Amino acid sequence: MAKKRKTFTDEFKKDAVQFLANHPEMTIQQSADALGVGRSTLERWKADFKKSGLSNITGQNHAEEEKDLLKENIRLQRELRDSQEALK
Repeated sequence: MAKKRKTFTDEFKKDAVQFLANHPEMTIQQSADALGVGRSTLERWKADFKKSGLSNITGQNHAEEEKDLLKENIRLQRELRDSQEALK
């Protein structure tokens, strides 16, 4: 008798990717085991969320890093513009 394939809701997939992000001390295999899914399945979900623009699921630290990078980018753009104007 064939083994029935498990299906997971989008909410479960999102929560699984969030779990992975919230537990950086765990390997993907450990996280997959804790969640009851395969390693390659969890890796695929992570890649799918990243590709779909939902990479903000990666936890608070990542969100803070993105904010800092955005601020730095704005500051550098302003500095570049000021430098270019000074050269004219």
